[in-house]
Amino acid sequence: MTKEHTITLSNGVTMPKLGLGVFQVDNAATASLVKNAIACGYRLIDTAQAYYNEAGVGDAIASCKVPRDQLFITTKVWISNAGEQAALRSIEESLRKLQTDYIDLLLIHQAYGDVFGTYRALEQALQQGKVRAIGLSNFLGGRFVDMAEHFSIKPHILQVETNLYCQQQATRELIAPYGTHLMAWGPLSHGAQALLSDPVVTEIAAAHGATAAQVALSFLTSQGMVAIPKSSHVERMEENLRALELVLSADEMATLRSLDGKQAPAVRDFNDPQLAKFLLGYDAQFNPER
Repeated sequence: MTKEHTITLSNGVTMPKLGLGVFQVDNAATASLVKNAIACGYRLIDTAQAYYNEAGVGDAIASCKVPRDQLFITTKVWISNAGEQAALRSIEESLRKLQTDYIDLLLIHQAYGDVFGTYRALEQALQQGKVRAIGLSNFLGGRFVDMAEHFSIKPHILQVETNLYCQQQATRELIAPYGTHLMAWGPLSHGAQALLSDPVVTEIAAAHGATAAQVALSFLTSQGMVAIPKSSHVERMEENLRALELVLSADEMATLRSLDGKQAPAVRDFNDPQLAKFLLGYDAQFNPER
């Protein structure tokens, strides 16, 4: 990838602006999917312990013909592995499943459990060379600041739901002084037709001979955010990757900013106590290895 297609984290690590997310991809199908993505030109793959498909990603890494140092692999420590020692053990397990000596970006997946102990484990892994960058996922407002203020190594990345309808401008302003970059999950609002058929988006797309998805992704990446759309179709993967070539005008960017808040976040309110209870029991319910 060219320099224009990457960002540089606060510790000097270079990261692609656009990658493939593999949330809710069955482990058995993951290797083929990721190999297809790598063949299309993707170099960033985003998985997680709680996706239960790290092994599939690892098989793709091991069998593809792209050198490991040209790939950027992200995974996340789940709540059931919270706490310093448990997190350290889980990192070793992730390395084994991913069939790699290091993880490019390691995040705390949710703001529950002993997150301070978990972050200490992330710092240790970073210092030992087992991880190249660390950060947080789904930590909102005060929870992010609490973590950032307590540790000398500030989060390199904050991953939260971000798309045209949920642009996270206040969050980006909050994390910028810490040198933290934003990584967008759900950048296409999970393919929601409301976003992809929005007349504001489709009109701009038509003017460029582009797709609505490409406009939505370009809006994010052109502002220095990282986006990880999910797709199982090679044609769509290729289409999404071409969003990096799309240049939107200042007027078009301003028009797209007007869509912020048009709909509530599509997936979860992470301040919801019922969601907290669900997430705390998630591993016991859904982990196929148990």
